Amino acid sequence: MGKPFLHGHHRFKNGKDHCYWSIAEKVRTARGRWVQRHIFYLGEINDSQRASWTKTIEVFDTTRQQTTELALYPVQRSVPAHATDYGVQIKLNEFALRRPRQWGACWVACHLWQQLEMEPFWSERLPISREGTNWRHILQTLVSYRLMDPGSEWRLHRQWFANSAMADLLEEDFGLAQKDNLYRCLDKLLPHREALFQHLRQRWEGLFQVRFDVLLYDLTSTYFESDPPFEPEDKRKYGYSRDKRPDCVQVVIALIVTPEGFPLAYEVLPGNTSDRTTLRDFLARIQRLYGQADRIWVMDRGIPTEQVLAQMRASNPPISYLVGTPKGRLTRYEQQLLEIPWQKVRQGVEVKLLPQEGEVYVLARSTDRIHKERAIRRRQLKKLWQRLKELQSMELSRDAMLLKLGAAKVQFPVAWRVVAVEVPKTRKKVCAMTFSLRKEKLRALRQREGRYLLRSNMSAEQPEQLWQFYMQLTQVEAAFKDLKDDLGLRPIFHQKEKRIEAHIFVAFIAYCLHVSLRTQLRRLAPGLTPRSVLDKFAEIQMLDVHFPTTDGRELIFRRYTQPEKDQKMLLAQLGWELPPQPPPRITSKGQLAED
Repeated sequence: MGKPFLHGHHRFKNGKDHCYWSIAEKVRTARGRWVQRHIFYLGEINDSQRASWTKTIEVFDTTRQQTTELALYPVQRSVPAHATDYGVQIKLNEFALRRPRQWGACWVACHLWQQLEMEPFWSERLPISREGTNWRHILQTLVSYRLMDPGSEWRLHRQWFANSAMADLLEEDFGLAQKDNLYRCLDKLLPHREALFQHLRQRWEGLFQVRFDVLLYDLTSTYFESDPPFEPEDKRKYGYSRDKRPDCVQVVIALIVTPEGFPLAYEVLPGNTSDRTTLRDFLARIQRLYGQADRIWVMDRGIPTEQVLAQMRASNPPISYLVGTPKGRLTRYEQQLLEIPWQKVRQGVEVKLLPQEGEVYVLARSTDRIHKERAIRRRQLKKLWQRLKELQSMELSRDAMLLKLGAAKVQFPVAWRVVAVEVPKTRKKVCAMTFSLRKEKLRALRQREGRYLLRSNMSAEQPEQLWQFYMQLTQVEAAFKDLKDDLGLRPIFHQKEKRIEAHIFVAFIAYCLHVSLRTQLRRLAPGLTPRSVLDKFAEIQMLDVHFPTTDGRELIFRRYTQPEKDQKMLLAQLGWELPPQPPPRITSKGQLAED
């Protein structure tokens, strides 16, 4: 690319000569030609002495701290007598481009914030302080940062805020991103969590006609880069880590979403919480927040206990549920299920229904799932067999052999179940290991591949619906993946427990903006992801164009760059419209322009 330059062009309209100016650059094409690329538009500058042709623009005067009207003239033209009070001569050939910063993705985040009506919600709960600190703008910055380029609060203060256009969009300055303000804002959020749950439900019902009669419930964990010991009541505990980090303390996050992925509520639990102990409290909480209703709870195996399921069946009205069951339970009903014919619910999916004491058991068989699990098992078995042959040829002691076998078991867990390994007890320096294929176990495993057993207290008249409900549990897994990967939930470096929970709350709000954008893309621009859209709009930059004047002042135009063709298409597809360019500013004589 070439150096940016000032480009002017004339347009004759209604007998008048209008001179328009813009910033452009030269771009070399693949064929070696140089073409002119428009970066952004500055506006009209007077090039005539006629009073009737004089055009004025609104400019923010930094000395008076108010907007005034000025007529701009190039230095080659003298200011006419009728415009001496408001005419300004500018040196066009001495312009400078300063402070390039990311604007487009920041504007998308602010637009989503407005769609969910976050400003009126938080204005009541986070009023401006007596010192003038706008806490809701700080929260909006934290959420936007988490949505676009997640990182620590220190990085936001030290680097990200200055390289973004959040200050321009919120009409704030760098004082908004003081590190103390960022942390103090986190301390004010948690009391308003349940009120936000109810507000978001109303907005999603209005925006997307979301129904909340099917709820998907699951749990995950997230770890911390902090050192124990902590207070006994602290939620940071060692426990089963879904992140494969048992060496770190963690908390457990329980989340409820709809089949479309809209979150309804979440809770932060101690890191050593058992999945089985969480459902009872969540049932009471949802009923307290949203009242009694005909809802269907969909859960994976290991979450509900028999006592909680009995409580759900006995409640008035009964609470419907659909839950996975361990494959070991299939053995109990295997003979009864063999006598029941398969029912085809869709291409490649068949089910068997077995009514049992107020419940119905659903045995589902998926052709795609059979092929997937069988391919995994074959691949692991082939690699495990090769590894066992390698170990058999090595001269290892018994202890060394057991260590290497343990590593192979961790690496190939599915194949390990169908292989019998014998390591004799011996004091010899070299241990002879033998292995063989467990054919009966392999036959049993083949028969259960691609099959899963569900249980429900709903009617068995629509087996396809039961299968579809259970398949929608992937939405909870997708929500956890977005929170951890796309929105950077982990690792967490906060040391105070309340700020840890506030950090998770900010990530939850960012996920709400994420899922709102994803829903609009599915309807209007399928095939695009929220991350790809944010990256696309992040290419729109904002720059300050400085023009010195003949009287020692400086005129500053803040302009975002012209959207490219694909960005314009995306804006049109989503029905969005970019805001007008902000008004220019003019400094007083001798005053340094703010960078």
